[in-house]
Amino acid sequence: MRFRILLAVIASCFSLALAASPAGAQATRTWVSGVGDDLNPCSRTAPCKTFAGALSKTATNGEINCLDPGAFGAVVIGKAISIICQYTEAGALATVGSNDITVNAPAGDAVYLSGLDLHGANTGLNGVRFIGGKSLTIENSIIRGFGAVNGQGVQFVPTGTSTLIINNTTIASNGNAATGGGVLIAPSGAGVATATLRNVNVTTNANAGVLVNGASTVMIMNSLVAYNANFGIRTASGSPTVRVGATTITGNGTGVSVGAGTIESYGTNQLNGNSGDGAFFGAFIPPK
Repeated sequence: MRFRILLAVIASCFSLALAASPAGAQATRTWVSGVGDDLNPCSRTAPCKTFAGALSKTATNGEINCLDPGAFGAVVIGKAISIICQYTEAGALATVGSNDITVNAPAGDAVYLSGLDLHGANTGLNGVRFIGGKSLTIENSIIRGFGAVNGQGVQFVPTGTSTLIINNTTIASNGNAATGGGVLIAPSGAGVATATLRNVNVTTNANAGVLVNGASTVMIMNSLVAYNANFGIRTASGSPTVRVGATTITGNGTGVSVGAGTIESYGTNQLNGNSGDGAFFGAFIPPK
C-alpha cells in the first residue's frame, strides 16, 4: 500500500512538472507571420503576429524569423537578440511621434537586425533608436519616412561604450525642416561610440545625411550621401573623428562640414555637385 501511494505521489509531481515547464520556456528561434497570433507559442507551425509578441517568447541570444510578408509592429529590445527577415517583406509602420525599434540592452548584449522595411509614414520619430548595449548591426534594410521633428532614420545615442555597424542599407527621407536626418551618432554622458557604415545610401533627409557628435570614431566606406537638405556629412560638437573612403557626396546643401573634431578623406571620394562642397579636414594615410 505504501509503495502504491509513493508511486502515485511521484506520478503526480511528474505530471505537474510537465504541465508547468512549457509555459515558462523561451525558444532559441521563434517565428512571426502576417497571419500569426501573439497567443501562439511563436513556433514554425504556430507563429506570432508581432515582433514584440515573439520577443517575449525568445531566449536571450535567440533569433526571430519571418515566415511571410507582414507588418510586425514596433518593438523595444532589452536583451541580445537577432531579427532576421532576409527573404520576405518584414515591415514596421510607426505611429505618430514613436520609434519603430528601440534598443536598450545590457552592456554586453549585441543586437542584429536584417531584412527590415521600417516606414515612419512621415510622422514617426526614429526608425531605430539605440540607447544601450554592446553593439547594433543593421543590414539589408530600408529605413524611411521618419518625418517628426528631430526624426532620425537611425539614432545611435549610447550611454556606454557601444558599436554601430550598418551595411547594405538605404536611409532616406527622414527628419523635419532643419531638424533630424539620416544617421545621428552622438553618445551621451560618458558614452563612447564606434561606427562603420558600408554600402549605405543616405539620401533626401531633411537636415544631415550623417551627423556625428561626442566621443565618436566613425568610418564611412563605399557609400552614397546625396540630396540631403543641409549637410551631407557633418560634425557639430565634442571630439568626433570621421574617416571617409570611396564615397560619393553630391547634391547636399554642404557636402562636408567640420564643426568639431575631424572629417578625413582616404583620397578616394567624389565630393562634387553640392550647393557648397565644403572640405575634408585633411587626408588620412593609414600607417604602414
